[in-house]
Amino acid sequence: MRLMRIPKERVGALIGTDGETKDLIERRAGVKLQIDTEGEVNIEENPQDPLAALKTMDLVKAIGRGFSPQRAIRLLDDDEYLEIIELGDFIGKKSDQLSRVRSRLIGTNGKTRRIIEDLTGAHMSIYGSTVSLIGNSVQLPVAKTAVEMILRGSEHATVYRYLERSRATLRIAEMGFDV
Repeated sequence: MRLMRIPKERVGALIGTDGETKDLIERRAGVKLQIDTEGEVNIEENPQDPLAALKTMDLVKAIGRGFSPQRAIRLLDDDEYLEIIELGDFIGKKSDQLSRVRSRLIGTNGKTRRIIEDLTGAHMSIYGSTVSLIGNSVQLPVAKTAVEMILRGSEHATVYRYLERSRATLRIAEMGFDV
């Protein structure tokens, strides 16, 4: 059994309407979930597939970090990973900088976030003092580099050019060729 915590306000998203999301996760991963209202989650491992519990932990963590269950469920597939970037590593203890950095990552009407997602194929969630990414082994490094460029103060145009240049690599990987 593995124990973890998610924010209280994300418990509803993990359980879903009438327990639909919880049931879906249990069916797809082959594990049992016990969720309490305080955000404590117990994952009962499947003896036939010990890796399923680890994938489920990432899935639960992703929902706790603001992803919708529909986006997070892709973590149960092979070659799909969760990356969590702490904003504090880039801004230090300056809480007044947190909203500025979050705003830069989201962009006007969500434009920056949408461009990163569209050009890489990775999903992005900005929640609290973290930025989380879900993607495969090709998408994730490109999306992470773009996010880190913004966090280090690069201009948006520079980040967009980097993403455009990376599209060829991402397309080749999509077709199934080794990059």
